Amino acid sequence: MTKTPIAVLGIDLGKNNCSLAGLDATGAVVLRRKMTREGVTAFAATLPTCVIAMEACCGAHFLGRAFADQGHEVRLMSPEYVQPYVKAQKTTTGTPRRSPRQRRGRRCGSCR
Repeated sequence: MTKTPIAVLGIDLGKNNCSLAGLDATGAVVLRRKMTREGVTAFAATLPTCVIAMEACCGAHFLGRAFADQGHEVRLMSPEYVQPYVKAQKTTTGTPRRSPRQRRGRRCGSCR
């Protein structure tokens, strides 16, 4: 665990793994980790009470209730307000290349 207390914990939820960024009271990043969802819940239980910020989705509401039960203040952000915080495009390195047909985009049945 970090020596500096975490004031805000930002969580980027994924399907299996989550990215965490912990900020101290001055706004400096003191923690960066990747964990599973179960690991995030267990890790948050070890922290003193802090603000936990996540993008609002079904999984965030479930985790938010779990974090609130641990005494944390949970703040969910609407997806349109999360976009300015994204610094890089989200791509998975293990994703296979798309076929040329997939690159053209999907078309509805009436647009053939």
